[in-house]
Amino acid sequence: MKFSHSKRLEVIDLGRADYAETTQLMLELVDEIVAGEKGDHLLLAEFDSVLTVGRGAKSSAYEQLGVPVHDISRGGKVTYHGPGQLVIYPIIALHDKARDLHAYLHALEAAMINVVGDFDLAGVRDERNTGCWVNNHKVASIGVAVRKWVTYHGVALNVNTDLDWFKRFDPCGLEPDVMTSMQQQLASTVDMVKVKNSVVNHLQQTLTDDHR
Repeated sequence: MKFSHSKRLEVIDLGRADYAETTQLMLELVDEIVAGEKGDHLLLAEFDSVLTVGRGAKSSAYEQLGVPVHDISRGGKVTYHGPGQLVIYPIIALHDKARDLHAYLHALEAAMINVVGDFDLAGVRDERNTGCWVNNHKVASIGVAVRKWVTYHGVALNVNTDLDWFKRFDPCGLEPDVMTSMQQQLASTVDMVKVKNSVVNHLQQTLTDDHR
């Protein structure tokens, strides 16, 4: 089943932002959208180095790594956020036929495949591991949560990310060397503004019915 959703997304680009403050904003937006006080949003941010630990792991295993560690409500295990990585939080109310989380995850993967395609990278899915993959390496991690059918958390796209951070733990339960970045695949620094524009364009298309 294709993901079906009708509303356009209001985009907030936070730039370089504090992880805890961004999380608070995200959760406030979830509550406001649940209450019908605001429409659907898309948050973009780039964080200082931080680890986030989903429901599939325990934060105590990573506290010795010297960076802040946050327990969060999404699925999955541990992932890294930091400079050069674009974090993407679609916060949208799912109605009727859109209440299909597998279709929603599939839509996020499709959008990221299209984004990296704008930079001449051939993105694909891995049926065993959610995300976007390039040359058998993971360039985008996806982990979502839902509260009263409003989505939050989302995608971490490695643009110019320092991949050495992933060697300090088991990212998403995978071997560290499986992680890649657009920069690594292209052997050159990638323009973050162009990536943001591509992300907004493809998520607006993939997550709404306006272009179907």
